[in-house]
Amino acid sequence: MQGSVVRGPAVCVVQCCNGACSCCLRSVKPRTPVGAWCSSHLDPARAGAPLISRSTRFYGGVEKRKMFIHRVTLKGLKPAATYVYHCGSDDGWSDMFTFTALNDSTSFRSQETQLGMYDVILHIGDFAYDMHEDNARIGDEFMRQIQSIAAYVPYMTCPGNHEATYNFSNYRNRFSMPGQTESLWYSWNLGSAHFVSISTEVYFYLEYGQELLFKQYEWLKKDLEEANKPENRAVRPWIITMGHRPMYCSDDDQDDCTKFDSYVRLGRNDTKPPAPGLEDLFYRYGVDLELWAHEHTYERLWPVYGDKVCNGSKEQPYVNPKAPVHIITGSAGCRERTDRFNPNPKDWSAFRSTDYGYTRMQLVNATHIYLEQVSDDQYGKVIDSIWVVKDKHGYSAWF
Repeated sequence: MQGSVVRGPAVCVVQCCNGACSCCLRSVKPRTPVGAWCSSHLDPARAGAPLISRSTRFYGGVEKRKMFIHRVTLKGLKPAATYVYHCGSDDGWSDMFTFTALNDSTSFRSQETQLGMYDVILHIGDFAYDMHEDNARIGDEFMRQIQSIAAYVPYMTCPGNHEATYNFSNYRNRFSMPGQTESLWYSWNLGSAHFVSISTEVYFYLEYGQELLFKQYEWLKKDLEEANKPENRAVRPWIITMGHRPMYCSDDDQDDCTKFDSYVRLGRNDTKPPAPGLEDLFYRYGVDLELWAHEHTYERLWPVYGDKVCNGSKEQPYVNPKAPVHIITGSAGCRERTDRFNPNPKDWSAFRSTDYGYTRMQLVNATHIYLEQVSDDQYGKVIDSIWVVKDKHGYSAWF
């Protein structure tokens, strides 16, 4: 769990992976909190599972507000078990919350949550607009506002360009994703899918370390190699990526994705050595679905590779597609409003909407994924939906 607190009750956000969950709190004191846990699903002998805790410090803006982020990790969670918890310290405790540990078994079925239908939330960059503003008080308020969702459901993230101030310090300190990269890139499993979260921002903020671009690429290559081992791909056939800036888009704003030589897609030639892009890598390792944001719109693409449409067939484009499927889901809302579309999109653009909204995804089984776009402007109406159906996965599926 994770959260943000100033001289008061804890604010909790669940972030889980591979049988462990992290609880983070923000305070103005360098004191490590503890978490109290119980569950009707727990074996009583395991109720006292050890807590691993640590504290880090960061500063909020020109005021140099000193903030401490306290993380408590509980390991050995039982997949799909429901836990009741609260977290805090002598300075204050949160309310009691519940969460369901992620189920990474192949027999995964949707679990009940406070929302009634979601097992995990994916936030694909750009938080709060912006977390660093007002000396990070906007970040504090954002964390409070998402508690009603994120205290109950794993809230998985990736960085966007609006997190870049102070070298992404608000993002790196406030979120606790799996791995040892300060939440910049990581992977995790859920049911029949292997999820990979990346930072597209390493292609744009070279002043924070060009080496990050190459470190992420090498990590990503190794992760996809591991996911593609026959024994692993047999268990988790779907590979789904999420990153902030898309490779393709048809918005009329001159962003990277509107250009043929997109940095994210094709890499950068102005670095030494040249930095590789991600399209060939994802294609080579048979990534099935790529989720993006950044553009303040919703856009569904036909299966695409090399700027060309690669449909499964004319009648059923998403049945055994010959390239990855891209979804741009960046219309959740912000003070900048939605973007305009180019009136003449390329052939790979299948459906577009400027309605505020969000995307829902259901991992049905090893061969079927269902996606739909919900319009807030139209009071929850589903304005777009597709089934992605694949009889086989991996690089060979393209042929």
